[in-house]
Amino acid sequence: MAKQRKIFVCRECGHELHKWMGRCPACQSWNSMEEESVREPAPPNLARLRKPVEPVGLPDIEMGEGGRLQTGMAELDRTLGGGAVPGTTILVGGDPGIGKSTLMLQAALRYAARGEKALYVTGEESLQQVKMRADRLGLSQVPLLVLAETEYNRIAQHISRERPAVVVIDSIQTAMKSELGNVPGSLIQIREVTASLVQLAKTEGVTFFIVGHVTKEGTLAGPRLLEHMVDCVLYFEGERYQSFRILRGVKNRFGSTNEMGIFTMDEKGLLEVNNPSALFLNQRPQENVPGSVVVPVMEGTRPLLVELQGLVTPLYVGGSPRRTSTGLDYNRVVLVIAVLEKRVGLQLYSADIFVNAVGGVRIAEPAADLGVALSLASSSREKPLLPQTLVLGEIGLTGEVRPVGRVEERLKEGSKMGFVRCIMPRGNLEGSYFSSRDQLEKDLELVGVSTLHQALKEAFN
Repeated sequence: MAKQRKIFVCRECGHELHKWMGRCPACQSWNSMEEESVREPAPPNLARLRKPVEPVGLPDIEMGEGGRLQTGMAELDRTLGGGAVPGTTILVGGDPGIGKSTLMLQAALRYAARGEKALYVTGEESLQQVKMRADRLGLSQVPLLVLAETEYNRIAQHISRERPAVVVIDSIQTAMKSELGNVPGSLIQIREVTASLVQLAKTEGVTFFIVGHVTKEGTLAGPRLLEHMVDCVLYFEGERYQSFRILRGVKNRFGSTNEMGIFTMDEKGLLEVNNPSALFLNQRPQENVPGSVVVPVMEGTRPLLVELQGLVTPLYVGGSPRRTSTGLDYNRVVLVIAVLEKRVGLQLYSADIFVNAVGGVRIAEPAADLGVALSLASSSREKPLLPQTLVLGEIGLTGEVRPVGRVEERLKEGSKMGFVRCIMPRGNLEGSYFSSRDQLEKDLELVGVSTLHQALKEAFN
């Protein structure tokens, strides 16, 4: 009978210790060590060890049939960088109930509908429940292989026999190796099963989509433990009681992590949003209101028009004024507030300030600085911007407005959505940022500004 021993594993990074410590020495996180029981491995049978792999010269490596696997969902393929690379392991994380299983089943069904072989392994639902979900999606007649199994060795046997190109594991918290002796969902089980799946993907050329979730309390090992093991990490985000869903790439060895997929949820599943700018602006008030500004931002290769809302209210109660930022970098918002106070003379030190990017979008680029500044100035002065005006530019500490990149794509998106005016850095107008400036100027009035003072004058006429 195999012996068992006790170890302590960090749920943040997977570091193992033989005694408990309050702080993990590897990732420096506090109170993250959890006790696990592991079985001592049996002595290896040297006769069964496979032959060592010999090194191969780079010019002698034979390339298989190239190309990425198209899942059939354009927003998912966009986030993956144009599709999934064969033989990779992709982790799809998110809160429970956000729609990860629906997304993965929908992608597997669309892939199988093209005549390709795909396997959907479910450990959380029965075969009948998967069938019910496929009926709701209207794809129940698609020849998708479905397996209700949690034991890794049996899953690997089915994969070796069926040889599918795409395999979905839903979810990694339910998968287990019986020889380890731990309960499913433990740190040891998740780590060992994921490592085996990564190895199987490389040897068999199978693309794995692994679903992982974290609870609100953070008691189960979540995607953070697995990020360093897989090739790609996607996070599915959104409010459970709203229809918006955003798929973000936070790690991708074979593509950019700047791309983003946007979906809406209805009774027939996830619908792809082909025109996200219209979706984000459809709830914007028809009449201009103080504090509302539209900014063209870049999410990977796609321009988006996002509404920024600023609110400046007097501080009636004693204490420190509040500075709240949702969807934007807090430090950049504080920087813009300081420039408004120092270079423009707005008295914001005794006011509560709130800034929000509408629609759940996260803006990381500094091209939204001018939009934040004008939204706060508009709310402070109780004066709306001129109608159908876009705002674009980075703000320096001296109050100058600096040029931004890919300005032509941003302006084309604004023109397509009916905007007629854009306040932008003068450096973008003077530099070689356009290939068809004459056509743009027929649809948009391009107003170049060099300082924040000029931008305020042009914004409020």
